Amino acid sequence: MTGGAFVVWDDALSAHDFGPGHPMAPLRLDLTARLARDLGLLSAPGVRVVGSRVAPDELLLTAHDPAYVAAVRRVSADPRRVDLAHGLGTDDDPVFAGMHETSARFAAASTDCAEAVWSGEAEHAVNVSGGMHHAMPDRAAGFCIYNDLVVAIRHLLARGAQRVVYIDLDVHHGDGVEVAFWDDPRVMTISLHESGRTLFPGTGWPEETGGPGAEGSAVNVALPAGTADAGWLRALHAVAHPLVRSFRPDVIVTQHGADAHAQDPLANLSVSVDAQRAAARSLHELAHEVCGGRWVATGGGGYDVVDVVPRVWSHLLGIAAHAPVPPATPVPASWREHVEAQGWDAPLSMTDGADAWYTPWEAGADPSDPLDRAVLATRRAVFPNHGLDPWFD
Repeated sequence: MTGGAFVVWDDALSAHDFGPGHPMAPLRLDLTARLARDLGLLSAPGVRVVGSRVAPDELLLTAHDPAYVAAVRRVSADPRRVDLAHGLGTDDDPVFAGMHETSARFAAASTDCAEAVWSGEAEHAVNVSGGMHHAMPDRAAGFCIYNDLVVAIRHLLARGAQRVVYIDLDVHHGDGVEVAFWDDPRVMTISLHESGRTLFPGTGWPEETGGPGAEGSAVNVALPAGTADAGWLRALHAVAHPLVRSFRPDVIVTQHGADAHAQDPLANLSVSVDAQRAAARSLHELAHEVCGGRWVATGGGGYDVVDVVPRVWSHLLGIAAHAPVPPATPVPASWREHVEAQGWDAPLSMTDGADAWYTPWEAGADPSDPLDRAVLATRRAVFPNHGLDPWFD
């Protein structure tokens, strides 16, 4: 393993455009790349930035039905057409010219990251354009066309990985990845999300733990609306960390949707940039502890496209590059000027001023607390499958 970080980025990835007013604005990718570049992260020692490519159909077919890929190609070539049976042309997933090509770039980028890590070319790899976790085998869903995460994980399995852990920090349940590996005991999917009682897609309950022969491989923490830093970090450490240590994966794949942030317009959690940075650091450390540092990280959701997403994902890139950005770092003047020239207010620093503090589960649980009840429900449902005590491990 050569060490360092492998990053897939070029401007073609920001051509993925659902149209004016859609929350999944390509601006969030452009501003992230600009901020990371201005912070010196893309030129840090050991960082290799490579361009994107369009995934061939044979790669996409590892995650999707042939009829669905053909449908995406048709509407991509003629965006006047819709195909509602395949989820193409809805408010969430409007069609646009080039939809197939840009979505296929996301899938190839995550697969290239997986290959770089598995082959030993790099310890860590990041694709901020990826994380399209809602796409199903036969349809688009939740702003996601092709499920790059499923494609990348299946590539790792085909290359010889025996166990893969997928950890999803997006505020929405990682349903498409869970469905893909529901019956596969080689892949553990862990999703930390706002409860389906208050948020799309309405799934991801603690009792959803995997199919026959794969019991305990699907892990869902359904957080109450309003959960903030202390509860969110407590839940992550109380569930993901002991399970990953027990499962001992060959690779960790993570999805860093930034939409758990308090300012996100589409959800109801209250998690700071600082807590999301702390979560990424802890998962980076976990990868070094359990699987020789093999870590593939992607973006995901996140709809405060100026103030939140670029900072969260720049922190992610810095951590993966072993060049973490101190929270108090001022946002580079060049980036702020670019943002303000387009009429937006720009953040002044890389922090929200939060301390990202939490109480470890080992300090004791309170069954009357809604957050602790959510965590305990997941631990009770899953931990016994792995020989772990739901109260104390």
